[in-house]
Amino acid sequence: MKAIVFDFDGMILESVDIKTRAFCTMFEKYPQHLDKIVRLHLDNGSMSRFENFQIIYYDYLGLSIGEDELDRLGKEFSRLVYKHVLECPFVPGAYQFLKARCAEGHRLFIASGTPENELRDIVRGRRLTSFFDGVYGSPRSKSEILRAILAENNLPPNEAVSIGDALGDFQSAFDVSIPFIGRVPSGEPDRFPDHGVIAVVQDLRGLELEWQSVLERTPS
Repeated sequence: MKAIVFDFDGMILESVDIKTRAFCTMFEKYPQHLDKIVRLHLDNGSMSRFENFQIIYYDYLGLSIGEDELDRLGKEFSRLVYKHVLECPFVPGAYQFLKARCAEGHRLFIASGTPENELRDIVRGRRLTSFFDGVYGSPRSKSEILRAILAENNLPPNEAVSIGDALGDFQSAFDVSIPFIGRVPSGEPDRFPDHGVIAVVQDLRGLELEWQSVLERTPS
C-alpha cells in the first residue's frame, strides 16, 4: 500500500458534533425536521454542506433555494463551526497515526466534503500540512477527488486505502474500487455493509494496533 486517503471530520478531528450542532442551530425553526436533518448529515459526511442545504430545502422543507441563499447559508455555517474546529480534540491516536505512516513512507491525502479553501485553512491552523501530499474538499465530490488522487499520482486502486466514518465515505471508495476502513466510535451502531470493508475500528489508536493485520487483508 502506497497511499492513505482520510476523511477529515471524525477521522482526524472530533468535529462531527460541532457540525451537527451547527445544522441544528440553523434549522431550529423546523424542529419537526431536525432528526432527518441530523441523520442526513451523519450518513453523508462525504457530501458538501451545500448539497445538504439543497436536500433540506427541497425535500424536507418544501422550499426553493437559489445561489444567494446557498451562499448565505454557507457563510453562516462557517461562522458557527470554524473557530470550534480549530480548537476541538484530535480523534484518539490520529496525530500519532499520521506521524507513523509518514515515517513509513506512505503518501497521505485528505478528501472531505468541507469547502476546499476552508479545509486547507483548518489543516494549516492545526499544523498538519506537512503530513499530507494533498488536501482536497468540495465542490468536487469525494468520488471525483479519489479518482483524481489515483490518476494524478499514478496509483492503481489496490495501492490506496480510504478511511472514513460515514456511509458516504464507504460508497465513494466503493465507487472507485479503493479498499475501505471504517470508523465506528464506541457505543455507536455499525452502519457499514459487510462487503467492501476491510476493517472497522473505534478510532485511529485502535487502527494503529491492528495496522499490520489490516495491511495483510488489503487486496494486492
